[in-house]
Amino acid sequence: MVASIDLKWGNIKGWDGMEEGHPARVALDKWIDSGQGLSAMQMQTPAQRELICAVIDAVDGEINDDWNGGTMTKDAAKEYVRNYGKHRP
Repeated sequence: MVASIDLKWGNIKGWDGMEEGHPARVALDKWIDSGQGLSAMQMQTPAQRELICAVIDAVDGEINDDWNGGTMTKDAAKEYVRNYGKHRP
């Protein structure tokens, strides 16, 4: 099965196709075990952001932008996660 994720607010909002043992599921479980709450609006620590990036790297399906619609490349998704909420001049 192909694994996909939905991103919103710099966070994982949802996922699909991540059967036990799938590399994306293994990465997702590490992120969940890091203290992730049930709200997609929870701000992530830098370590949690990197765990999300590991999920992104392991996904073999679509990475969906739940805020703007459409899909994201892995590089764009990781940049989004790493920089979400940072103040830019």
